[in-house]
Amino acid sequence: MAAVVDGAELILSVPDDVLALISAHLRPGDLLALSAASRRLHAALSAADKPWLPQCRHLLPSSLSHLLAWRAAAGGSFLAVCRFLHSVSPLRGLWAHQNPELGNLVAALPGFLSLVAVRAIPQELSPRLLWAPVFEILADAHGRPTLLFLHGHHPGSLFPGLLAPLNPHANTLLLEAHAPVSSSPTSQFSRLSFGNRRRLLDALVASCRLTLPPDLAAAPLFARSDEDILVLAARREAMLRLHTEFGGGMVGRPELEALLLGAKKMLPLPAVDASGEKVRLRRSLSAMACRVKNGLRQMVTRSASANSRSEYADSKHLPLDEFLRAGQSVGLSLRGARMRLSTYRAWPSMHDNRLALYKLTTQTPMPGREYAGLWGGTFGWPPGRPEDECKPGKALFFLLLSYEKDSEGRLLLIATKVLEGTHYVVHPNGSSMFVVRVGEPSTEAFPWMTEDEDSRSVDIERSFAGEGIANGYGFRYPGSKPGSLFVLRDGRLAFVWRDNKSVLTLQRLNLEELLRKGERVPALPPIPNFVYLTKSYSNVYAVIHGSSSCSSSTSQVYIALQFYSA
Repeated sequence: MAAVVDGAELILSVPDDVLALISAHLRPGDLLALSAASRRLHAALSAADKPWLPQCRHLLPSSLSHLLAWRAAAGGSFLAVCRFLHSVSPLRGLWAHQNPELGNLVAALPGFLSLVAVRAIPQELSPRLLWAPVFEILADAHGRPTLLFLHGHHPGSLFPGLLAPLNPHANTLLLEAHAPVSSSPTSQFSRLSFGNRRRLLDALVASCRLTLPPDLAAAPLFARSDEDILVLAARREAMLRLHTEFGGGMVGRPELEALLLGAKKMLPLPAVDASGEKVRLRRSLSAMACRVKNGLRQMVTRSASANSRSEYADSKHLPLDEFLRAGQSVGLSLRGARMRLSTYRAWPSMHDNRLALYKLTTQTPMPGREYAGLWGGTFGWPPGRPEDECKPGKALFFLLLSYEKDSEGRLLLIATKVLEGTHYVVHPNGSSMFVVRVGEPSTEAFPWMTEDEDSRSVDIERSFAGEGIANGYGFRYPGSKPGSLFVLRDGRLAFVWRDNKSVLTLQRLNLEELLRKGERVPALPPIPNFVYLTKSYSNVYAVIHGSSSCSSSTSQVYIALQFYSA
């Protein structure tokens, strides 16, 4: 009888160089699954670097020195590095929220054996992009992404927590509280009323704050050069130590209940006049309004809402004390979930009562859809340049370009506004700045033959007909007017409104590179820094920035209003 050949024996007999070539053609998840198929394979693949190095280079396109530094921080294992990069891949990319309307754009990019989420600040065009940190996720000793740190206003202040198991197709990031003993802590937290969810999170961040050593408070969050690696490694070690010393940010139930009780006592009491009649009248009117509101809400929830979800649609809220009784301590957590979200022209419908960020789908350019991706630019001709610091500033716009087909099957190119650098917004966040029909060439001529005072000629490669945004029926319902999108030979795009010749010039952005070369500014307090739920039409993230720009806020608003009057 022929001996049974062990599959692991065959794989282990392959030379390391050949195994490295084979692994380069596998997906990271397949190689990780192979290493978990048996103890022999796990032991052999864990000790080998060659199979994992191509995977790490695919997941983290960086210099070999950076990858080696990651390997050293992960205990000398490229397997741990690959496991971390593969596990956090659903979180990488662009996230957003509707508020504030000027833009709430968060990019998640690799740090140092970590994932760093930073917010691009609405601003004028300048040599450096301003950003503020939102949260970080660090790998544990085995490369698992479990350690969470929220950022706050002070650079050295961090708020520890845990990362809940990630859905591999997550499109929503939820900031929650978890009780370890509870059987299903995340679903239980979602059953709390919005007010209790917010109160609980506020109490947690008030209790679990930790501070980095002064020499590491201003350390970079990601490597800009090889010189940053040593300080990044020291910062990571300090964060791991503090996370352990503070028990992962877990707060005991008695302390948390005392904080919640104290916050409740500090709430202002309603004023009562001498007769009390006005107060009783206001209460009766308020009760009537609540009944009408609840009736309308029941009518709406009965309809087939694309964004409905059972864990949030339950009208019976869980009492806060019942949630707290689930365990002896409570801590912060971040959960990546997959929800049914309706979208309109690449912009998801967002809820104003969830502490959540929403994933923006970034399409990959391909033949016939070459212009998909993130673009940035300014209004006016000639286009603004980042190096022109002493010229009147121009508001910087970020647009996410994507393709979709209309009801007639025509391919459309849609430019969705995700960031606006003016001081006061005119159209909502997520508006379509222009929509063009890819199969319909424009008959309009480009209005300018030269670009600047050097008389450089403008070469047009192709053009498309479409419509650009204009004033409509109030703030929420903008209109549109005819225009054309011109593709310049140097790769830039320019959309021109036909009536008044307003022009928006764009160029493709490498946001990760801009952020690495950008400038860090102070963040908001941790909860509103994660997601800003208050409706706002101005720049809530604005800081006093010591740039040499000679522009004023008045000129910025004038640029916007001059265009939007089209």
